[in-house]
Amino acid sequence: MFAVIKTGGRQYRVVPDDVLEIGKIAGDVGTIVQLGEVLLVGGESPVLGAPTVAGATVAAEVLQHKRGPKIISFKKRRRKNSRRKRGYRDEITVLRITEILTNDNKPTIGPRPKREKPVEAAPVDGDDEAPKAAKKKAPAKKAAAKKKAARPAAKPRAKPEAKKAPAKKAPAKGKKK
Repeated sequence: MFAVIKTGGRQYRVVPDDVLEIGKIAGDVGTIVQLGEVLLVGGESPVLGAPTVAGATVAAEVLQHKRGPKIISFKKRRRKNSRRKRGYRDEITVLRITEILTNDNKPTIGPRPKREKPVEAAPVDGDDEAPKAAKKKAPAKKAAAKKKAARPAAKPRAKPEAKKAPAKKAPAKGKKK
């Protein structure tokens, strides 16, 4: 089943689980909003609205509100200091379509729960492999410190005098050979 909805002066063909970016609408992130301007409900027997289908709505979950890409109009004329650059950014709401409702039904599907990051269990002291690796690394640092200590203090070296090539003369201007 699909539907054609109208919002923000644009029309969208939607099916459940579609993700849309539309003009900003009211609604907090994670809530279900109902879009009431349904122009067409398709399926086995499509229903065409005149201008909208009576009793049909589309339920959608608000995923986020964000700002769209910057749109710039640029104008340049053949004069000094006459460039003009004006821009704006649209406010966008990202929606996930949950279901298409007919006959004045209420939404039955709620917002999806947020995914939680898997938490690793704390390792048991007896089976701990990480401290063994740390113990191996600690002696390596001590060995490096011993190597540094074994070297005698470096004496400052005198810089060797660098021989410079003689500078070349630039050819005189205006004289041709």
